[in-house]
Amino acid sequence: MTDRRHFLHTLGAAAAFGALAPLTALAQTLEQIKIYYGFPAGSAGDSVARRVGEKLAGSAYTRNAGVVENKPGAGGRIALEVLKGAPADGSVLALSPFSCTSIYPHIYSKLSYDPVKDITPVSIAAVMHHGLAVGPLVPASVKNVKDFLAWAKANPDQASYGSPAAGSTPHFIGALLGINNGVELKHVPYRGSIPGVTDVVGGQIAAMVTPSGDFIANHKAGKLRLLATSGKARSPFSPEVPTLAEQGFAELTTEEWFGFYAPARTPAAVVNAANAAVNAAIKDKSVIDSLAVVGLIAQGSTVEEMARSQRAEFERWGPLVKKVGFTAES
Repeated sequence: MTDRRHFLHTLGAAAAFGALAPLTALAQTLEQIKIYYGFPAGSAGDSVARRVGEKLAGSAYTRNAGVVENKPGAGGRIALEVLKGAPADGSVLALSPFSCTSIYPHIYSKLSYDPVKDITPVSIAAVMHHGLAVGPLVPASVKNVKDFLAWAKANPDQASYGSPAAGSTPHFIGALLGINNGVELKHVPYRGSIPGVTDVVGGQIAAMVTPSGDFIANHKAGKLRLLATSGKARSPFSPEVPTLAEQGFAELTTEEWFGFYAPARTPAAVVNAANAAVNAAIKDKSVIDSLAVVGLIAQGSTVEEMARSQRAEFERWGPLVKKVGFTAES
């Protein structure tokens, strides 16, 4: 409880500092910046890093486009661990889903970075809905989530689901779906979405929970069946697919964001310049359209809004992680 209070107090202080920081101009526009992303190239989040990075060129923040470096593994933690030790001058950012900063503190007793002390919010950039999809291993008669649960209960040896990483938001959505409905679903963690989706399509695994955008191409091609999405409303990219809430699983409603972070101690003026450049980039029609292709909704924020959302998600997921019983040692 002491650690939780410290996390919330520190994050609140960081947000307050950002709110009070003067919106001064950068002393010198950076020549180029680097963007770390903790999952493989080709995934939905990778598109955010690359499309936004391209549009940062010519801003007051940086003269040239951002260079993306993928650092996959450890559920996205590697990118933030490397960011922690990067120069605090704005030359390095990382893009991360909120799971790495709001969920991981509940499951890793010795996290390699402190989500508040070591990194600082810059801006939310995109929002995603997660999806539950099944492949050819699951009979065509399974058309919705209740059908899937019934099939899984009747076929425990095949009742598995993949996620892009152990401890990720999709991991917990799948785990809670099973726990809340008395069905044992075996979790298979992958290093990112694409390998898992490939295995679902190939019939090596029954199902996958991951950002719904990573299912869209195969869903439209009929290679897998998207049974549900996790948003408050249906995804604009697959409006024919009902939400989890519509199918009776409202407690699993989740809209996860990707956000940019900078190293802690980055000057407020630099963070504000990066925030302005990111928000300008995601208003560009080409960025909005390219993110839509992979099922992402372009959406920005202030530094303070991102910090508040990170804190709210931290509070929400604590008891849910405890219910699942997953830790780094499990």
